[in-house]
Amino acid sequence: MIQIAPSILAADFAKLGDEIRAIEAAGADIIHWDIMDGHYNPNLTFGPPVIAGLRNATQLPFDAHLMVTNPDAIIEDVAKAGCQMISVHVETCDPKVTLPAIQKLGCKAGIVVDAKTPVEELLPYLPLADYVLVMTVQTGYAGQKMIPDCLEKMKIVRDKLKELNHAIPIQADGGVTPDTLKLFLDAGASILVAGNAVFKSGDYAKAIQQLKS
Repeated sequence: MIQIAPSILAADFAKLGDEIRAIEAAGADIIHWDIMDGHYNPNLTFGPPVIAGLRNATQLPFDAHLMVTNPDAIIEDVAKAGCQMISVHVETCDPKVTLPAIQKLGCKAGIVVDAKTPVEELLPYLPLADYVLVMTVQTGYAGQKMIPDCLEKMKIVRDKLKELNHAIPIQADGGVTPDTLKLFLDAGASILVAGNAVFKSGDYAKAIQQLKS
């Protein structure tokens, strides 16, 4: 089953509550929050207070993607803000410590590999994770084109999960459009993080349905 997780990074920040309610009504499955600290990458977005303030805008799960240099310092605050899913980069933490800590908070724990990082660095931690996020653009900004080489990473993750008999979803983040959809699905993705493809479409319901179909 394909799930669509619109990225709030591409929404209209002046009316986030309305945007979240609109994408829920349009058929979104998950709300994706790209949390950036201005250190791990140059951009600076939002933190737990903003997320907590919008938690009552929807019943959909909140998925926090932590692009920060010290995720261990904020996972508890992110969980308290209302996120049911929290993913951390293999580049920024010790997954053997951080993933169980996220799960102890009652959240699903995701492990992320950046576009510039060899996928082999991720593979040892797959058994600890509840989902995997493969970045298919450079972290930091919405609206980038998918990096084709990252699809090979996703296929390696898919095959390793089969080998481990560990049936967890693969999330694709970056360059998701109706034109690239089949490439992501063929590589094993089942959760698609879509920013501009939804929020810049002019018709959220039509955009989400195109991705789901």
